[in-house]
Amino acid sequence: MWEQIKLFFSSPVFLAGVTSWFLAQFIKTVINLIYGKVHSFVDLVSLLVWKTGGLPSSHTALVTSVCTTVGFRSGITSDLFMLCVCFLMVTVRDAVGVRLSSGRTAQKMNKVGRELKENEVISEYEPVKEVNGHTPLEVLLGFLLGLFIGVAYSSL
Repeated sequence: MWEQIKLFFSSPVFLAGVTSWFLAQFIKTVINLIYGKVHSFVDLVSLLVWKTGGLPSSHTALVTSVCTTVGFRSGITSDLFMLCVCFLMVTVRDAVGVRLSSGRTAQKMNKVGRELKENEVISEYEPVKEVNGHTPLEVLLGFLLGLFIGVAYSSL
């Protein structure tokens, strides 16, 4: 059993995915630090580990690196690679389409809610969560980062 766990954590597919996700989150954190958007240690940890949205897309980087590594290891005609490609397409579509659209809708709803409360049309308003999606550039850079890391891990 321990041998299986050791193989899991040393798998190039796993390592490529984790590396690409962490590197994308690290790049986002550095960008936010440069622009003064990190105001506390909690913000810093949140950006490194959890926060979504921003440049580059960590979701896209992770799925692209896994897909690339699987393609190199199993072949681009394998069923597993085809599954990875489909998962990549769903992830990218969600990142740039659904999540970005819902985030923008939530921003507008919150703006209207605040204005209605300020003008005393309603007595209270609790803002909805503004889910951060990605712009096409953020997804493209996440894709390129994942592709680079997937090729690197496949070449080791």
